[in-house]
Order: sequence, then structure tokens, then C-alpha cells
Amino acid sequence: MTDQDTYTIGVDFGTLSGRAVVVRTRDGAELGSAEHPYAHAVMDRTLTASPARTELPPEWALQVPADYVEVLRTAVPRAVEAAGIDPAQVVGIATDFTACTMIPVTADGTPLCELEQFADRPHAYVKLWKHHAAQPHADRINAIARERGESWLPRYGGLISSEWQFAKGLQLLEEDREIYDAMDLWVEAADWIVWQLGGSYARNACTVGYKGIHQDGAHPGEDFLTALNPDFGGFVQEKLEAPIAQLGDAVGHLTAEAAAWTGLPEGIAVAAGNVDAHVTLPAANAVGNGQMTLIMGTSTCHVVTSDELHEVPGMCGVVDGGVIAGTYGYEAGQSGVGDIFGWFVSTGVPAEYTAEAERRGISTHAYLTELAQKQPIGGHGLVALDWHNGNRSVLVDTELSGVIIGQTLATRPEDVYRALLESTAFGTRTIIEAFTSSGVPITELVVAGGLLKNEFLMQMYADVTGLPLSTITSTQGPAVGSAIHAAVAAGVYPDVRAAAAAMGHRVVGAYQPNADATEAYDRLFAEYTRLHDYFGRGENDVMKRLKTIRREAWEASNAVEADAAPALTVPEELS
Repeated sequence: MTDQDTYTIGVDFGTLSGRAVVVRTRDGAELGSAEHPYAHAVMDRTLTASPARTELPPEWALQVPADYVEVLRTAVPRAVEAAGIDPAQVVGIATDFTACTMIPVTADGTPLCELEQFADRPHAYVKLWKHHAAQPHADRINAIARERGESWLPRYGGLISSEWQFAKGLQLLEEDREIYDAMDLWVEAADWIVWQLGGSYARNACTVGYKGIHQDGAHPGEDFLTALNPDFGGFVQEKLEAPIAQLGDAVGHLTAEAAAWTGLPEGIAVAAGNVDAHVTLPAANAVGNGQMTLIMGTSTCHVVTSDELHEVPGMCGVVDGGVIAGTYGYEAGQSGVGDIFGWFVSTGVPAEYTAEAERRGISTHAYLTELAQKQPIGGHGLVALDWHNGNRSVLVDTELSGVIIGQTLATRPEDVYRALLESTAFGTRTIIEAFTSSGVPITELVVAGGLLKNEFLMQMYADVTGLPLSTITSTQGPAVGSAIHAAVAAGVYPDVRAAAAAMGHRVVGAYQPNADATEAYDRLFAEYTRLHDYFGRGENDVMKRLKTIRREAWEASNAVEADAAPALTVPEELS
């Protein structure tokens, strides 16, 4: 470090916590980081932030926006302290977020959940990306768009997700009209946090394109929105419209209030918001055609750029400038990966396995991986579908659920665990084949995220896909990617490509596919594909029927409890 060095801050807002990292602009060196968990985590059963602690229906996932501000107050100063730098040498800050994570706010950016009269209303809170309760609304959007032949629909693989802006907005309109009417703006959390930092509101080109159905300069037209619901016709003009900022743009400068929160100099550049997956590509210096970056954590997002525009069935979207200016950015994804492994470890592993892992000083995941990797490919006799949190690509259907086929009384936990690992690799291969068959070749996998530490899983992905797999050198890919965009916003580099070349790093070809393993996995993948099409393409809709039964049972149970509640007795003298 020298007195002439400059630094930027990247802040990555994940599903359960926010992470800040201090990065040197001349070479991308990470000098300090800190993490702060959200106090309310994810509210998916009970609205714990409200005094009433309202019970939530199935498929809901809410958060508290004040938890995001606490990350700025806590993690950023700690990261700067850990880096041992003079805050005066920080020239810019940038953030990334999970998407599509939506906040209903007033005209000045105040979240409706922070207004006393709405504190007990679930629809006033943040709808996290994995809030899937808007599936019926997404189904209606898709059906009417197909009927009308809307030109934007193929840009999203033919299906709009329940996770996205319009489905969640339509749900809000139809389930809590008072909140909808009180909302001045329907804001991506990625843009809201930038608004809090820099004092200016602009929509970033990434989320507005991928999650906000913005193509060729326009959102879906008023006539289409009116066809969904007559009161939804003004949604774009009344609730969404705001300037669109390109990635790497400075959309504001650190306000005095935000400077007090963070300990950073007032007036430094605040970059446009971004999405955690998309912002990671520059951190790995993987911004070329054919380089598919997998950000692997609780879920996996697959992002690749291309100079050509193609329509890929089941992709989450293709957006001009959605990742790097001047190219088309393609996105696909799996809505459950690490979450699936975590679910199995927390619910399906005998106590003796956990005890043995603890005795050896390793995690239960590591112990199961050790046991699983001793097996020959196919030795467990199982095949699983990775749909425990629905299917994002290529089926785009949150009503689908997980399956494990082939279990017997001899099946052991490590067998199931390996089958679940394989299922996520098969899901990625399905996505890759959809891209390659649509004219978007994939020549290299680049992996970032927490699952990088499982070397067996990384080799499995190389073997299943038959592709070389490179690994990002940073353990904080999204945060470093944000710091790279902050360097562009601050004028240190002319564009994101130049900044990525200097500040982004990966190990090229860290894992090479083994031809024999690829051939062995081909047989299992064929069975995966048969199950995938049988349950996912309409031949057997048992998963959807079971979810309907579940919802009906939940609603009936609530009705019985309400009827059984004791009536309020009013004292005679007060009646």
C-alpha cells in the first residue's frame, strides 16, 4: 500500500447477511472484509418484525429493509478498520443485491412497513427473491402474453417468473389494495440501497431488464397490463417509472447521513445498483463470449455474455447491456442448490453421522462428501430432481418439487447426499444444452460462490458437463465485482472491461473433465432427463396437485382455528 493508492468498497447483500470488502483499485487486492447478519433473517412463516407476529401463508418470503441499512452501519466501518487504510483514500462504493427483491415505498423512499399504520401488514414488507406466492399471477401474465403474442416474452425463454417485479406487483394489487394505493414506487432493493447511500433514485439496467420486463426501450404496454387487471394498467407509469442507469455509472454521491453511517468521505461516487450474480463476472475477469459463470450458493445463477441475440427456452432473460455494455447478457438459474444440501443435512442425517463429523472436527457436509466420493458413479442406484425450491430454468415453474428415485432399505445418507449433488450438476447440464442448442455456445465454466470449497462437487460439475471449470480467486466474488463497478463510477477506469482486466482474477481450467467419468454420468443424466420431462412438461402434474392440496389444507386449518377462537366477551356495563 502507498499513500497514492486508492480503494473502493463493494457491499454484497445476500439472502441472510450483507458483506463489505475493501479493494485496492490498481490490482484488485482485497484488504479487509466484514459480514453482518440480518436481524430478522427471512420471514417465511411468521412476520416476526411486527408486534402482531402475523402467521404467513406458504410460499411467502419477506425481509425488513432496516436490516440492510444496519449492514452499512456495521460491516462497512469494520471492513475499513480490518483493511487498515485511511478512509480518505476510498473513492467509491457500490452494492449488489439478490433479485428480484422488491420494496413498496413512499415518494421519498420510506418503506411502507416503517409506517405505523402498516407495521402489521405483510404486503408492506420486502418481498425477497424467493417469495413464490405470486405464482398464480405469473401464470396469468404468461397465459395472456402468449395469447396476445407479446414480443418480449421469448426474450425470457417464454415464461415470466413469480419472483419478478410484475407478478409480485400484481399480487400486491389484488391482495392488499390499500398498500398498493399507498405505494408511490415499487423499488428493487438493489436500487433502494443506492438511494439511501447517494440520495438519488435510478433503476439499474440489470434488474430493470431481467426482472422488470424492459426490452427495446419499453416495458409491457398499458393495454397488456389492463388485460391482466383493469386497475393494473397504470402500473408502469404510476409505480415504476424512473431514470435507468447503466452499470458502472455514478448515480449519486455519498450523502452526509450515509457518510456518518459508513465512516467514508462524503461525496464519493455511488455506483448504480447491480445483481449479485451478474456483478460477479468482472470479479473473475470472465466477461468474454462462451464463459458461463456459475454463482453457486443457496441457489445457482448462470450468466454468460454474447455478441449475438438468441432466444433460449427457459432462460431467465437476455438483456442488451445487462451485464457488460455493448453485449447481450444471458441469465439462467437453479432456485435450489446449497439450500437442498442444507435441507438434507438438517432433516435427513442420523445423529451418529453428525457426531462422527464433530469428533473429527469437520462439517457434516464434509463428512458426507468423503463417504460419497468413495462410491463408483451410479453405485448408489439413485437419481434425483433438484426442484426442492421449484425450477427456475429451463421449466420456470415454482410449483415443481423434489424427487428421489431408487431408494431401498439399503440406501444410506451418503447415497442420497451424492444423488442430490449430482442432481444439481444435471440441472446445470440441462441449462447448458438449452443454450448451446439455441446458438449460444458454452466453452468454459467459471465458478464463484460458497460451494467452491467442495472440490468433489467441482470435479463432478466438470465431469457431468464435459467442460473445463475455472474458479474465481476471491471468496467474495459479488462484493469484489461491486468494488470493480465502484472504480468505474469513480473514474479510475474507463469501463467495466478495463477494470475487470486489472482487478478481476480466476484460476483457468482448475478442474478438467475426465472422459470416463463423463461417459458414466451420461447414463444417469439420461434418467434425470426422463424424469425431468415426465414431471416437468405436463405428463404428470402430481407435484402441482400436491401443492394445491397443501394450500387447501392450510386454509381449511386456519378457518377451523378462527371458528374455534373464543368470542370476545364484553362486560355488561360497557355494552
